[in-house]
Amino acid sequence: MANTTFKGTVRSEGGYSSIATAATTGAETTQMSVSSAGFTSLDANTMATEAGTGITGGTGTVYKSSVIREGGIIKTSILIDLTGLRSTASGDIIGVNGTSNVCHIGQITAARNGTILAGRMTCFEAPAGGDPDINIHSATEGTGVEDGAISSLTETLLVNSGDATLGSVVIFAAVPAADEYLYLTLGATTDADYTAGKLLIELYGYEA
Repeated sequence: MANTTFKGTVRSEGGYSSIATAATTGAETTQMSVSSAGFTSLDANTMATEAGTGITGGTGTVYKSSVIREGGIIKTSILIDLTGLRSTASGDIIGVNGTSNVCHIGQITAARNGTILAGRMTCFEAPAGGDPDINIHSATEGTGVEDGAISSLTETLLVNSGDATLGSVVIFAAVPAADEYLYLTLGATTDADYTAGKLLIELYGYEA
């Protein structure tokens, strides 16, 4: 079978890269030009402001983000393993237990994420230990902490999920505005650490 490579250019727009053109050839090498910013891979394609240490500091917690442009669509993905974070009471922010570190899961900006049009949350592993009733709020402030009431911020409820279960998909009822921060919050009360729970949050935007 003939070798397949791709020849094209990579451009940087608002801090993320995208393949501008592509062609299949029989050549042995791949020719690419990269932006003047020096991106040589897509590893730099993350949220401009990622999660606070009240999320990333959890033992066993995994947080990763990705921002990719495909044609006119800008897709933002946030992958979280809740292990090591804590749930407390209904309406409170999820994060590392007993810390005053900020617990947002990233900031949406027009330059990086575009104008958000739609979103969804998918559960790949059912939450255990902590409460499975996990919602998503946005807020204009990035200062929210674990066990703090989301209502103390200037907030908007984006996802009212009910209990997250394996394979559940919940569509955003509202979308975050530019410069707002995202938070995982509780819709019920269980004061305990998560021992399991994997969520994928996806937001779809465009350059206005």
